[in-house]
Amino acid sequence: MRIPRIYHPEPLIVGQQTDLSEDAANHVGRVLRMGAGQALQLFDGSNHIFPAEIVQADKKRIRVAILRSEQEDRESPLHLHLGQVMSRGEKMEFTIQKSIELGVNIITPLFSERCGVRLDGERLEKKIHQWQKIAIAACEQCGRNRLPLIRPAMTLEAWCAEADDGVKLNLHPRASQSINTLPQPLSRVRLLIGPEGGLSADEIAMTTERQFTDILLGPRVLRTETTALTAITALQVRFGDLG
Repeated sequence: MRIPRIYHPEPLIVGQQTDLSEDAANHVGRVLRMGAGQALQLFDGSNHIFPAEIVQADKKRIRVAILRSEQEDRESPLHLHLGQVMSRGEKMEFTIQKSIELGVNIITPLFSERCGVRLDGERLEKKIHQWQKIAIAACEQCGRNRLPLIRPAMTLEAWCAEADDGVKLNLHPRASQSINTLPQPLSRVRLLIGPEGGLSADEIAMTTERQFTDILLGPRVLRTETTALTAITALQVRFGDLG
């Protein structure tokens, strides 16, 4: 049986015992039905893994002993910041999950003129919290030991105006450049993915003013979630750690 990987939100210390978080304890105790004496692999975002053993398990509490620490770096040499105009329902969840599996470091949900999502206040906070849980589960599944950052949602214009020393890319169906024509070496990318209806003419002009480079993925029109994952994969193959 594969040893379950569990994220712990606080720094782990070898030789000490600690209680798993409520979500993790529920998963380990109620879903996996694990008990005392069984092995877990924990990670706390420090790029280390911590083999551990369950020492106490009941309905409300899972307590583990931290046995040792091992550094295990599975991060790409390419730092990717994805600015994704929010899509409806499961599409956004799918984009977050898969982009993290592919090595994205930061995800910023964006509002644009043609954004189909209308969330604010408490509803938006709940959605961000849900996406953070998806990010944790994606790391547990794919083996990453650093937790990518899910930032608060912001407007497209504000995101484009942020200072960034990386290459700024915007997917555009009439662009003249492609990922294969970008110059090497390249270590940081800020990648903008628009909504299903695309960016407005004013928004495209604004990205040009902010020094974004328009790039083309190919001759076919892709859905927004397909566009994000295709672009991330192409960037990782050319500049990152996908072979």
